[in-house]
Amino acid sequence: MPLAIVKPIDPQGFNLKEHVVSINRVTKVVKGGKNLSFSALVVVGDPEAKVVGYATGKAREVPSAIKKAIEAAKKKLRKINVHAGTIPHAVLGRFGSGQVLLKPAPEGTGVIAGGPVRAVMEAVGASRGERAEIS
Repeated sequence: MPLAIVKPIDPQGFNLKEHVVSINRVTKVVKGGKNLSFSALVVVGDPEAKVVGYATGKAREVPSAIKKAIEAAKKKLRKINVHAGTIPHAVLGRFGSGQVLLKPAPEGTGVIAGGPVRAVMEAVGASRGERAEIS
């Protein structure tokens, strides 16, 4: 099955909000000792336009890593279908041994998720209608 080609979305027309999900300290052992750097995972999104993007950035200082991640996430914006505050159907995402199951939920349920999945759902505006369940 051929993959669908996704056209890049221009980030200029959106009111994007950034959310830093995690910051990780990374060390590389070299001949002279240990090189310390930081990795940041950032989610950007516009709940009104239903667009979201995520990326990681790596640098010697935390602010530089966050800035790199934000710039990379703005280049990876995707349009997400959200109807009445929830997703239209169940979706199972797999990567390696990890799985994320997204299910639509009745009104008043809210987002039942933690960490990166909650950040993505809030950035796309699925929690504003209080109707998304993630398990």
